[in-house]
Amino acid sequence: MTRAALLVTHTGRKDSTAHARTVARDLSDAGFEVRVVAEEAFDLDLPEVTPVSGVAAAAGVEIVFALGGDGTLLRAAELARPVGAPMLGINLGKVGFLAEAEISDLDKAVRDVVARDYTVEERMTIDVTATLAGEVLAESWALNEVTVEKSAPERMLELMVDVDGRPLSRYGCDGVICATPTGSTAYAFSAGGPVVWPQVEALLVVPISAHALFSRPLVTSPTCRIDISVDPYTSLAVLCCDGRRVFDLPPGVNITVRRGATPVRVAQLRPQPFTDRLVAKFALPVEGWRGNSR
Repeated sequence: MTRAALLVTHTGRKDSTAHARTVARDLSDAGFEVRVVAEEAFDLDLPEVTPVSGVAAAAGVEIVFALGGDGTLLRAAELARPVGAPMLGINLGKVGFLAEAEISDLDKAVRDVVARDYTVEERMTIDVTATLAGEVLAESWALNEVTVEKSAPERMLELMVDVDGRPLSRYGCDGVICATPTGSTAYAFSAGGPVVWPQVEALLVVPISAHALFSRPLVTSPTCRIDISVDPYTSLAVLCCDGRRVFDLPPGVNITVRRGATPVRVAQLRPQPFTDRLVAKFALPVEGWRGNSR
């Protein structure tokens, strides 16, 4: 039976295209059917690849290669998640928290995939639904975070946050972030949220620039239901999922956030403590800002 892989990259960048061509050739030489999203196949210009499109692009593949930054990996997750295919991220960007390997590891990563020398872990996701007067206005999901934010820079949003059907707090704010542990090092971190180890199952609630006495980030149970209500008299809101799927929302809308029914499966090439990843990605001063005084 022919083995298959889907290759996702940012062909608008010269280096990304060159690396993708190398991966495609190596996988093809190893007997893989190499699929590429149709819009990117033209830029790669390789006879070895099969152009694909639509939600079935990753159906039946053994693995989804994502070469790029976190944006490329989130795009690859959209294709991998519906069919349960594991995703392997190779970081060509700046931080790349979602990536399993750096570009210097590219050749070894391909060899490991060919040899099936990798493990797979599941990452928690978020499901979100926006309703108004019983009508569903938007439904989506996220691997990193769902945000409800103001649509007008000069206006403040008035939001009410409930947890498991019980009122928690009303915020005058720029918005609220609901994040997974995977997303705790992304937008939620920039807004003052905590870093949560990926193995921890939890939902994070992080107010953005809240004008309130209580505006601390919260770590809730993964079974919690988070409801964010946009007050009827406030300004328009925007629902954004992973920075990729955006929905305009009217005042009075209610946004419900729950643990996602379908996780994202992530390939791991070798065991690596999250502490080491955190130190490397954020360039943390392990010895402290004053250095080792001993």
